[in-house]
Amino acid sequence: MKFTFLSRRNLIATLSAGLAVGACSDNPATGRSQLVLVSDEELAALGSEAWRDALQRLPRADDAAMKRRLARIGQNVAALSGARASDWEFAVFDGPEINAFVLPGGKVGFFRGLIEHAQSDDEIAAVMGHEVGHVEARHAAERMSQQVALELGVSLAAAALSEEYGRHAESIAGALGAGALYGVMLPYSRIQELEADRLGVLLMMGAGYDPAGALSFWRRMASDGAGALEWMSTHPADGRRLAELEALVGAR
Repeated sequence: MKFTFLSRRNLIATLSAGLAVGACSDNPATGRSQLVLVSDEELAALGSEAWRDALQRLPRADDAAMKRRLARIGQNVAALSGARASDWEFAVFDGPEINAFVLPGGKVGFFRGLIEHAQSDDEIAAVMGHEVGHVEARHAAERMSQQVALELGVSLAAAALSEEYGRHAESIAGALGAGALYGVMLPYSRIQELEADRLGVLLMMGAGYDPAGALSFWRRMASDGAGALEWMSTHPADGRRLAELEALVGAR
């Protein structure tokens, strides 16, 4: 039997590739393969902890009608998802921000400013569908896994490069990390946002809302894009987002 001794660099590369391939799985919601290194249970626990922190730190709106409205729309949209209805929680935070967020485990927060900015239940359902779409697509698991893999890759690269480049290895590995950030992490974030848009439209339609609400809301949210470079952003450029939404809504 002939033994082949791998260099430290090749050995690390082989182990890293094996880890990545072994952790990839197909997601029926997105139709693509995802790198997932963390379990849904682990993410739900982290999401619950972050949710408790948000409820403690952020003031909540006193408007009972606004809270009922968000809960009603949220339950209607989330009922079309694969998660249990009992897992979903909705809260209105008392801030002027036109923003919303979702945490693993189905915790959805809307700021008062967004609800006031929306001109119809359809527009709120569009944002709600987008947030629920992130959960359906397991984007939180994917993003965390990518971050873990990136940090591991940079550490392993520094170890492997130290054989040849000595004290410069860390700087070189850092440059590799920056390349991965702009070449992989951010593009994937843009892909995730567009996936959440698409899934959100399907979810809101399934719940009986007019998908035109997605177009009217995102059109008003669109900026002129002056000075913005899509390749350095986690979100797609407004023109691209609107074009894809128009194609999706127009095809229905």
